[in-house]
Amino acid sequence: MEFFVDFASGSLNKYGEELCGDKVEFYNGEDSFIAVLSDGLGSGVKANILATLTSKIAITMLKEGLPIEDVVDTIIHTLPVCSVRKLAYSTFTIIKIDKDGMAYVVEFDNPSIFFLNDRHIKKLEWNTTEINGRKIKESKFKLEEKDVLVFVSDGVIHAGAGIVLNLGWKWEDIDKYLRQYTNKDMSSKTITNMLLGACDQLYIQKPGDDATVATIKVIRPSKATLFSGPPIDPNMDKEVVEVLMNTIGKKIVCGGTAGNIVARELDEDIKVSFEVIDKEVPPMGYIKGIDLVTEGVLTIKRATEKLEKLKVATDLDFIYKEDGASKLTKILFEDCTHIKMLIGRSINPAHQNPDFPNELSIKLYVLNKLKKALIDLGKIVEIKYY
Repeated sequence: MEFFVDFASGSLNKYGEELCGDKVEFYNGEDSFIAVLSDGLGSGVKANILATLTSKIAITMLKEGLPIEDVVDTIIHTLPVCSVRKLAYSTFTIIKIDKDGMAYVVEFDNPSIFFLNDRHIKKLEWNTTEINGRKIKESKFKLEEKDVLVFVSDGVIHAGAGIVLNLGWKWEDIDKYLRQYTNKDMSSKTITNMLLGACDQLYIQKPGDDATVATIKVIRPSKATLFSGPPIDPNMDKEVVEVLMNTIGKKIVCGGTAGNIVARELDEDIKVSFEVIDKEVPPMGYIKGIDLVTEGVLTIKRATEKLEKLKVATDLDFIYKEDGASKLTKILFEDCTHIKMLIGRSINPAHQNPDFPNELSIKLYVLNKLKKALIDLGKIVEIKYY
């Protein structure tokens, strides 16, 4: 069975610093998932540059299929040398997961990953190798559905040191905390936020180091299809609705014209709610057989803003409201891993903006922003134009 990787990360900046010295990069492709957590030497601007260089180099090379030896060698020879400490490195954790659930982990001076398996505790087997004088730990293992991997920068291990705790959290303490307070139904975002929240409390909201948490959860793929905008050729209306109705998973229709097309082709009534839940979001509609029917541009724009906010949000309450944009956000974020967008390219004169090229409507611009927000959250997005 093929798996999908549900991924989330978050950071606390060192108190007084505007930039984080940790950096997370990830790539979610059709064949594999790759994530890199890098912790730059020191803090602030210099650490941010070191961590960014490390993570960007690693993710770019690994995407191209280059071996880990080449990646480490390139990182060592690329990073600038600190004139004070004569050190030029950034610690890192690299995780690569194939679609069949085979995981490969590489660690260099970062805290070891936490492996949460609901059925039984698994200890990872590590091999240590030396690349260019650097000791690298490697592990390969098979993941099962709902297994969780949590990896952190050392700011998480040091949380509360000298403030609430004498020596900070020990690795074993965090492992125990994760096993005690997380469960197999939690999303990677919820687990990440929980651990970061605990760190923030231990630091009494004044982190002594950059603290980053990244969480991977292996789940079954789930799908949603979103139809928005009338096709250029009205003769394609029937085809689009057939594609929508024949797909597996959630079915979403955004836009009044798209809603009317679906209702007509299905020979169903479209009912419009006149209840105003959020005055910034237009009311929703209802069509039998469709999971969500909303207005178009304004609702998609608001949902996109909420999805972008999810990347850094620690409180997710804003996606559980009853308005159309919140419901759209929740379905796209929580209820599906793969999103197919069926986009009609007929231009609505009301959506034209004189600042845009003639061939580009506001609707297409907003839908492309939605696509980017979903990809940034690790979703697999496919677009078909009509």
